[in-house]
Amino acid sequence: MFNFDELTNSVADGQVDKAAELTQKALAAQVPAKEILDKGLLPAMNLVGRDFESGQIFLPELLMAGDAMKASIVLLRPELSSTGAAYAGKYVIGTVEGDLHDIGKNIVIMMLEGNGWEVTDLGRDIPPQRFCEEIEKGSYDILGLSALLTFTMPKMPETINVLKEAGLRNKVKVMVGGVPLNQSFADQIGADAYARDAVEAVIKAKELLNK
Repeated sequence: MFNFDELTNSVADGQVDKAAELTQKALAAQVPAKEILDKGLLPAMNLVGRDFESGQIFLPELLMAGDAMKASIVLLRPELSSTGAAYAGKYVIGTVEGDLHDIGKNIVIMMLEGNGWEVTDLGRDIPPQRFCEEIEKGSYDILGLSALLTFTMPKMPETINVLKEAGLRNKVKVMVGGVPLNQSFADQIGADAYARDAVEAVIKAKELLNK
């Protein structure tokens, strides 16, 4: 019987090598990758998310846990892909045009992947039309728009309008986030959700899927 608690604790504690070693042991013991994800890895990210939100741990610990999670996910990905195991959802994300900051976006990606989402990262400085093209060709549940600079915030409603003009707005939920944003701005531009940080982004993403 594989000890999932040990794997959960190693990820939550940011022990990259140990997390990878335990994941490899689980696979060698023929534990299904989806079971490793559900019983060992996702509980770790839920634990880390709660501790971060309550102020018991801080950004460095969050990032270390994310690195441990990635080390395990890399080992699981081949089997998850070959068996067609379901992800929590499909999320595409990018920093809007004119904004070259991506630290916040990358932390959101880490938390989403750690909670079982399949994430496509378009990168930074992404024009509205590029977001639109990706939504048109892909099958995504949520589009995440990130901005750190106040003067790039108008690119968010512009992107939403481009989606509307292309007849794609109803195809995907739109979530926005970034330091200068707030719920009032999200409501004003017609976004489906606003997240103030990476932990809340995961919570809001789950809520959007359940609507």
